[in-house]
Amino acid sequence: MTARVSVPSPAAEGVPAPRSLRPLAGVLTAMAVSLTGTRVSAIALPWFVLATTGSATMTGVVAFVEMAPYVLVKALTGPVVDRLGPRTVSWTTDAVSAVAAGLVPLLHALGLLPFWLLLVMVAVIGAARGPGDLAKEVMVPEAAELGRIPLERATGLSGVTERLATTAGPAVGGGLVALLGPMAGLTANAIAFALGSLVIAVALPAGAGRAAVPPPAGAGEEERPAGYWQLFREGFAFLRRDPLLMTIIVMISVTNLLDVAFVAVLVPVWAQETGGGPGAIGLTGTVWGVAAVAGSLIAAAVAHRLPRRTVYFVGFLLTGAPRFVVLALDVPISVVLVVFVVGGFGSGFINPILGAVLFERVPRHLLGRVNALGDSLAWAGIPLGGLLAGALVTMTGLIPVLLGAGALYFATTTLSGLRPEWREMDRERGHAGASPAPPASPALPAPSASPPPAPVRAAAGEPAE
Repeated sequence: MTARVSVPSPAAEGVPAPRSLRPLAGVLTAMAVSLTGTRVSAIALPWFVLATTGSATMTGVVAFVEMAPYVLVKALTGPVVDRLGPRTVSWTTDAVSAVAAGLVPLLHALGLLPFWLLLVMVAVIGAARGPGDLAKEVMVPEAAELGRIPLERATGLSGVTERLATTAGPAVGGGLVALLGPMAGLTANAIAFALGSLVIAVALPAGAGRAAVPPPAGAGEEERPAGYWQLFREGFAFLRRDPLLMTIIVMISVTNLLDVAFVAVLVPVWAQETGGGPGAIGLTGTVWGVAAVAGSLIAAAVAHRLPRRTVYFVGFLLTGAPRFVVLALDVPISVVLVVFVVGGFGSGFINPILGAVLFERVPRHLLGRVNALGDSLAWAGIPLGGLLAGALVTMTGLIPVLLGAGALYFATTTLSGLRPEWREMDRERGHAGASPAPPASPALPAPSASPPPAPVRAAAGEPAE
């Protein structure tokens, strides 16, 4: 007989746990520092490749090499996170990322960084970041429970943290690259990963980030826990039977592909062609982030009282096509910044809604596995985003690619809203981690793929994280 129950918490045993904001503060702090470093790297790394190779195609290759391992490893580590606990996975993978990121500027300074070795280091960072990001996401609902904070408020605060990183990262990255060169930005990324690892390992209270499934049973015990592949199949089966999550995954997989193409290739090439340089990349990213922080703060305060479906699609309408189109037009930088402000504000409402929907629909003991699969499916197109954008820009030029990507973004986020599954968005409010598995039914037909982050998360114009 196989045991598949989650490890009981004090609250589950009838003993109310004391209210503590420390777990949520620790998780959000670790998110903030590691994501800020990633945002800095998102400016420094493409600029380094463009400056040294002059090739948009090579810039896209680097983005592919980072994100392909990110998506693949993240998809496979859900059972590991549930078995070992998100806390352990988070601090160890952040430590690995810190070492790999730190080796890039060190080897470059020593003249020992050929392009193939840069690709190896970038691949290691991507492979480690996947489970590290997943582990932090999985700790959010537990931290919300310990702090007795409404789930939508906790996911809203998580969104605010992401947006603050989006604000600080481009500002720091653009400044560092402009003043000291791209290697300074990559060094800052390594330091940020190290700090994130330290926060999770030391600052979180004992017991936070515990395992969701029991460890293997000892010899002679009658019950043994599910093996890795059985745990993996359980997560996949749950996700496949949920029409709303599958519909979200398909939509987000397309928008994430376009978002990473925008951030990793289209914006750097636009900045180079217009003469704005890394300063323009940092400025657009910073105003986007400031507006997104404002949107996320409002979402954290009032999202639990708003109609999710309406807010979700209006947010995508503001954050999607307009930013692609404005870069294709010969307009002053002030107009570009206004469009980025509006888009950033709209994006602040998207991920808090997606996170709350996911946490409400997925039982807690399946969260790591479903989260991993959902994230990986929703981000399946991300490795191809930079690669395709780089190749298309080389073949056709920047403006046709910007206009085509904007049109595809608009069609994806508008037409998908006509499906009936979206009405379920507002039906499970206030039932975090307790919803039963949906009735067995065939998954909706979808373009060969899937994902959302099982806490389905959209890149929404930001670097993949």
